[in-house]
Amino acid sequence: MKETITFVGLDVHKKSLSVAIADGGLREEARYYGRIANSEAALSKLAAKLSERGRRLRFCYEAGPCGYGIHRHLTRLGHDCAVVAPSLIPRRAGDRVKTDRRDCLSLAKLDRAGELTAVWVPDAEHEAMRDLVRARAVAVKALRRARQQLTGFLLRHGRVRGGKNWTLAHRRWLATLRFEQPAQQVVLEDYIQAVEDAEARRDRLTAQIEALLASWSMAPLALALQALRGVALVTAVTLLAEVGDLTRFDNPRQLMAHLGLVPREDSSGDKTRRGGLTKAGNAEARRVLVEAAWSYRLPARVSRCLLDRLQGQPKAVRDISWKAQVRLCARYRRLRTQGKDAPVVTAAIAREMLGFAWAIAREVAPARTV
Repeated sequence: MKETITFVGLDVHKKSLSVAIADGGLREEARYYGRIANSEAALSKLAAKLSERGRRLRFCYEAGPCGYGIHRHLTRLGHDCAVVAPSLIPRRAGDRVKTDRRDCLSLAKLDRAGELTAVWVPDAEHEAMRDLVRARAVAVKALRRARQQLTGFLLRHGRVRGGKNWTLAHRRWLATLRFEQPAQQVVLEDYIQAVEDAEARRDRLTAQIEALLASWSMAPLALALQALRGVALVTAVTLLAEVGDLTRFDNPRQLMAHLGLVPREDSSGDKTRRGGLTKAGNAEARRVLVEAAWSYRLPARVSRCLLDRLQGQPKAVRDISWKAQVRLCARYRRLRTQGKDAPVVTAAIAREMLGFAWAIAREVAPARTV
């Protein structure tokens, strides 16, 4: 006897869940069940009531700010649950009415039709490392903003220094600045203190990443990825925390498309039109990759820092690292010689870097499946 599946669409909000049900069989219309509280007790009661007849339940809801708590709770109860990518949900161009009732009904019907794309759900340990990495990224942005506010204040008052900023010499120069107005001196000291506090926060979070890395399941892969030029600790951990195990992709092209590093295309008939990058997927992982790709503008060489990171790595990983350097450095020079703009070339290098990162991931398996 064929198993009957009941598809349950959830429209998730902070305090409530709108629920719709679509029974197996494309001809049967989905129906609105109602609204329940967004709590584990209410979810357990709903799942128990819907599965009274022994039917298999499959829940789905859009990925959003409420996280993965619903998915984990329903999975612990033994039910299937998919967290859906909102940007990949099919929508009618002429549909101008959006309500919670319509949203959950649409999710239930589309999941029954197999039209929804599920996102990868990390486990609790992986999500904790991702939260730590994102907290550091926020601290870096706050530091950048604090520095811009200080330099903007100095520029307004004509206090400009030649040379590189935020070096030891620059900080000594800041300590010598004096303003005639006491209020302006207070503002200067406050801006300097804000920069120092932001730097301390960034350094604390970086130290926590280093301390907790050893206990993370992806630690072997994070260390192996640092064999690539331009990929230090923070870059490797950010990439893995945001994307997860790279080997879950069947080939590197899927990984490149997942992070939006492939060009747009609008081809029809005999015409082929390609545009800029799709920029789909995780923006933070894409950003750190592009930053790392800038290092390949220089000739291929093993620097002292890279040599230290290569220590203890398998020969296969070291070979991939050198192969990546030779290829990507030459490709950067060739594309620049052809007149390509530096940002375009760097994005192309970042895309190929992902291929080498995927190859390294195939060589170094995680400590356990995530």
